[in-house]
Amino acid sequence: MLEKMFNPESVAVIGASHVKGKVGRAVLDNLLNGYEGKIYPINPNAAEIEGLKCYKTVLDVPGPIDLAVIVIPSKLVPQAVRECGEKGIKYIVIISAGFKEVGVEGARLENEVKEIARSYNMRIVGPNCLGVLNTHTRCNASFAKKMPPSGNVSIITQSGALGTAILDWSEATGVGFDSFVSLGNKADLNEIDFMEAWKDDENTKVILAYLEGITDGKRFIEVAREVSKVKPIIVVKSGRTSAGARAVSSHTGSLAGSDAAYDAAFMQSGVIRAETMYEFFDMAGGFSGQPIPKGDRIAIITNAGGPGILATDSCERYGLRLATLSKETVDALKTTLPAAASFYNPVDVLGDASAHLYRFALETVVKDSGVDGILVLATPQAMTDPVAIAEVICDIKKQTDKPILPCFIGGVVMDEGVQVLKRHGLYNYDDPARAAYAMRMMARYNRISQRVYPQPRQFDVDREKVRGIIDRARKMGITVLGLEALPVLEAYGIPTLKYKMAAGVSDALQAAREIGYPVVMKIVSPDIVHKSDVGGVRVGIGSDEELENAYNKMMKDVSLAAPRCRISGVLIQQMATGGKEVILGMNKDPQFGPLIMFGLGGIYVEVLKDVQFRVAPLNEKDAMGMIYGIKTHQMLEGTRGEKPSDIEKLAELLERLSQLVTDFPDILEMDINPVKVYEKGKGCLALDVRMAISPK
Repeated sequence: MLEKMFNPESVAVIGASHVKGKVGRAVLDNLLNGYEGKIYPINPNAAEIEGLKCYKTVLDVPGPIDLAVIVIPSKLVPQAVRECGEKGIKYIVIISAGFKEVGVEGARLENEVKEIARSYNMRIVGPNCLGVLNTHTRCNASFAKKMPPSGNVSIITQSGALGTAILDWSEATGVGFDSFVSLGNKADLNEIDFMEAWKDDENTKVILAYLEGITDGKRFIEVAREVSKVKPIIVVKSGRTSAGARAVSSHTGSLAGSDAAYDAAFMQSGVIRAETMYEFFDMAGGFSGQPIPKGDRIAIITNAGGPGILATDSCERYGLRLATLSKETVDALKTTLPAAASFYNPVDVLGDASAHLYRFALETVVKDSGVDGILVLATPQAMTDPVAIAEVICDIKKQTDKPILPCFIGGVVMDEGVQVLKRHGLYNYDDPARAAYAMRMMARYNRISQRVYPQPRQFDVDREKVRGIIDRARKMGITVLGLEALPVLEAYGIPTLKYKMAAGVSDALQAAREIGYPVVMKIVSPDIVHKSDVGGVRVGIGSDEELENAYNKMMKDVSLAAPRCRISGVLIQQMATGGKEVILGMNKDPQFGPLIMFGLGGIYVEVLKDVQFRVAPLNEKDAMGMIYGIKTHQMLEGTRGEKPSDIEKLAELLERLSQLVTDFPDILEMDINPVKVYEKGKGCLALDVRMAISPK
């Protein structure tokens, strides 16, 4: 799949130019600098460029063409693409700009190009992109400044400018690339297609991606789950802030923000997210040049106490375990290291340590079966020989299947040693925290590669009942259901308290007598999101007289606070006592679909923001991960002598909610808040609900 894009036997450059400084000339020059296939410049106004015969169109080229690179004004691109189709070219890179990124007319042009390509079964990268390249085939079909070093990292980027910076970083660090793709507008091929193509590419060990958005969320998760079992996928996703998030009215929507769905999708699909470009590069350096650790037990070897302490702190902060060295390892270290050295972890070989002592310490520690990976720290002291120490690390690294991350701290003095590491394909970390972070992510990937993704449970539910409720609401022009949605929960096995709807005070009195005092009374209105904010909730009503007084006051308070709201009546509900309050919710994400939320509930949910998100459908492991993922999960486990809550039943409720919103794409938002969670074995009860549906 896509092999001829990266390994073409012939390339046509449509818009090739003899003028230095033009993009069409830069692409041609890049191809001439190492590519061994046939190159066909396409330019109706030139006879030859750099000794290569020019052709008016691709149709005039005598032989077959595998790849066409288009660098001409956007208005001419549709005709050029059509000619490529007639010629039988299957892969096109459109570098030209002036498409949907510039407005309506550009979008129309882009759609025209897509339709032409589809009719000829062609695949397109771009438009509005930097191009593509492959270092092993030396095919540089881009206007990047130069070819990066050859290596085992393949990268996808939505930013051409950032792509050139990444290629430059590659040159500086020695971390080599296999393939590079600038996606541009993603009119056809996107990040998912390249992830899928590189899954079985023997030259690609690591996949990097800079993304500003994802084209097909569901397919991304499916493909990423398969690919991440084979090789790590590291993503920087821009747009972290909520400024671009659409306005939503529910708790779940306001807490989801613009980025929660991406975090959840990456977590559920085995993608490792980098928060900064430093993390992005540090992980690329670690994964490309080191084996994956089999666990998270880390040893530290250092020639200075301070950096050793910093490394120890960083390991603990990032969730790595400091390895306990075996008695045999400690005894062996004592035979050769100075008496003042530290023989335990971190192993301090002291400031005057020679490369010989580094070798002895590293060889001894790496043999310890209780060590999964090693950080080797070196600082520039008068007796330090950075080159010799670097050579020791490179030599021992060849003899082990454990990662050894070098951390040469300093500048000018340490640079010669860093260059030795670079020549041997080892990435240097100039800060112990960066080395510890990279090691943590490598250890995390070890778990990702072994993941099993269980199928979600399917519960026996009443779909017809829910369909009827939604259809009736639509007929009445209602798109927001409040307590009227409680039967929806019941249809999907989510328990609720006893309740009755009441149109007026007499109905309310009758309902309260049937349920039994004490009761709760809540306003029923499709226009009121937070009932307690407008005086629409009364609790602990113990008699007919109290109920009648509470009803009259509620109607007055609500009318004053929300004079234009529609009031359907009130709901009389059994009074709930005890239990912990949590919230379950859902917000429909445009890329990934239903996004399930869980957190500490009640009226303080938006203040505490102690919530977790996952993309539906959920399996039991996902649900449990949400529950144990909130900071306050200990409250549910039982603290200070309290009995543990019914966490298993709570997980089941999350799974049932997931099934509900997956079965009914009509549901756009949903809050079940609060849900009372009782002690283990006594289940959960939904007290309140709000559900928004699509108009049709």
